[in-house]
Amino acid sequence: MTLSALYESRLHSLPLVGRGKVRENYAVGADRLLMVASDRISAFDVVMGEPIPAKGALLTRMALFWFDRLAHVVPNHLTGEDPLGVVAADEVEQVRGRAMLVRRLRPLPIEAVVRGYLAGSGWKEYQADGSVCGVPLPPGLQLASRLPQPIFTPATKAEAGAHDENISFEQAAALVGAERAAEVRSVALRLYTEAAAYALTRGIVIADTKFEFGLDAQDRLTLMDEVLTPDSSRFWPVEGWREGQNPPSFDKQYLRDWLEQAQVDGKPWNKTAPAPALPAEVIAATAERYATAARLLTGR
Repeated sequence: MTLSALYESRLHSLPLVGRGKVRENYAVGADRLLMVASDRISAFDVVMGEPIPAKGALLTRMALFWFDRLAHVVPNHLTGEDPLGVVAADEVEQVRGRAMLVRRLRPLPIEAVVRGYLAGSGWKEYQADGSVCGVPLPPGLQLASRLPQPIFTPATKAEAGAHDENISFEQAAALVGAERAAEVRSVALRLYTEAAAYALTRGIVIADTKFEFGLDAQDRLTLMDEVLTPDSSRFWPVEGWREGQNPPSFDKQYLRDWLEQAQVDGKPWNKTAPAPALPAEVIAATAERYATAARLLTGR
């Protein structure tokens, strides 16, 4: 895999629909999108100024792996067509290995978060009141404890630059309807359960993750965006997991931890743009974590 970095794709042959923290979406006719994963990385909802080489290709490889492995659970947005076939010849290298050609869907306005272990903001909330996102949990759990069963904790989708907000199941039902919310919860829990069981056989604990869904022309629930990557999940090495300890990770936590200690103009970074410049060693260590996750999960 090439280690050249793509901070931002710029295609002249297709109209740009949107530019997110990591991906650019281009219109391919009226019914499809070309999703190009750049090598940008964000933390605390701020995009870093330096790319992580090969990150976009690794994200795409992992997402395609999971879409294929979990296709029996729920339909996904992939068309099965070659992304290289819809761009101009001089744009192929911007797209190769880092793009998906997908069907346009009507996105649901919620994120389907599933938590299987106690970590991050969930651990802080549990310490305060014994619950996570309003879901009561038994007493006596520790940091990194496996939950008795995975829990569904939906969130709203924030506008660019804003933070996602955890909401109750009842609030999610008010946004998408009770029946649809129940379907999203059921499907998300099944996706997580199957993926987490497989990942354990590959040496990875999936502590939590988020899924995004849309509706197709027939109103069928459809898995979209990207799925079960270090950008959307908390991955821990099985061998490094211990209850009561913050495990090492194969995701963005290493970068977050560095940023928590970073300073700008002699003061702790306030988690607003611009982000501190990333040193070469932080870029390399982050890239290695993404590569390790991809190698373990996909076998490549």
